Amino acid sequence: MSVELLDGSTFLSFVEDEEAFNGLIHDRFSNLDANHDGFLSYSEILKEFQSLRVFETHFGIDVKRDPDELAHVYDSLFVKFDHDANGAVDLEEFKMETKRMMLAMANGLGVLPVQMVLEEDSFLKKAVEREAMKMNA
Repeated sequence: MSVELLDGSTFLSFVEDEEAFNGLIHDRFSNLDANHDGFLSYSEILKEFQSLRVFETHFGIDVKRDPDELAHVYDSLFVKFDHDANGAVDLEEFKMETKRMMLAMANGLGVLPVQMVLEEDSFLKKAVEREAMKMNA
């Protein structure tokens, strides 16, 4: 983990760089697709949702959540990704929904910089690293 300074433009420029964004999406999708069938099942994408620990912590402190409530939240997230409601998420659906979420984060952050703790292999960390490389070039 690392603490990074970023703003909405960091995410926006990353999403707009189709080569960098699509490359990361493809890599993440491939890593999540455990059975290599070209689709993410609920169980495959659930592991990613759970690893983020967004709903199990509050400002970094573990909190006990109702398991039924967590299951409902994860089910709802899966439905957001599964645009054609076929029970699996293909690469295009994964890319579209991830892009939508990153643009929403960019919009929410706006132009004022904030400090965030980022996981080393996260989309956000990759966006920050890309921005730093651009500045150093």
